[in-house]
Amino acid sequence: MSISMAHLVGHEIARGSAARGLIGVRPMGRCRAFTLIEVMVALVIFAMVVVVLGSAYLNVLTGYEVVKRGTLVGEDFAFARQQVLTEPDRKKLEEGGEFEAVGGRRAKWRVEIESSVVADVFKVIFTCEITEPAKSEPDRQVETFMVLRPTWVIDAAERGKLKADAKTRILELQGKLNKAP
Repeated sequence: MSISMAHLVGHEIARGSAARGLIGVRPMGRCRAFTLIEVMVALVIFAMVVVVLGSAYLNVLTGYEVVKRGTLVGEDFAFARQQVLTEPDRKKLEEGGEFEAVGGRRAKWRVEIESSVVADVFKVIFTCEITEPAKSEPDRQVETFMVLRPTWVIDAAERGKLKADAKTRILELQGKLNKAP
């Protein structure tokens, strides 16, 4: 196998070019790298990004916990309200009640019951407090609602009078009752 002269000349040209750094090979003794200042600046930027992202993540976790706690407390209020609305005995309701909720919470409720101008309809002022071991102040909610409860009537004579008054108002509205001049 013979090596041509052109091949040898080409090889020498390529070798010489490589030694001078023309083909992409760096000359020995002069390597390019990051300086200490550049590395420190990059680390500071990275640390700031980590702090910001970590803070955002903790805020998200805290938000989830607040929503979860609010949901549980709302369920406790709803359960206490349901106890009031399903109790047929007025005397038991006026005594109030309490129960142990999930997570060590304690719910205590009471009601004030007032008669209205309509027979068997009562105004109920419902107050519920939920205490948690981790909080110093209890969550408190007050609601007012009207309920139809014939079993809550205490004075039957008052009930009869309210019914008669309602009948009179209805007849007046219908124009069937003669008004005195």
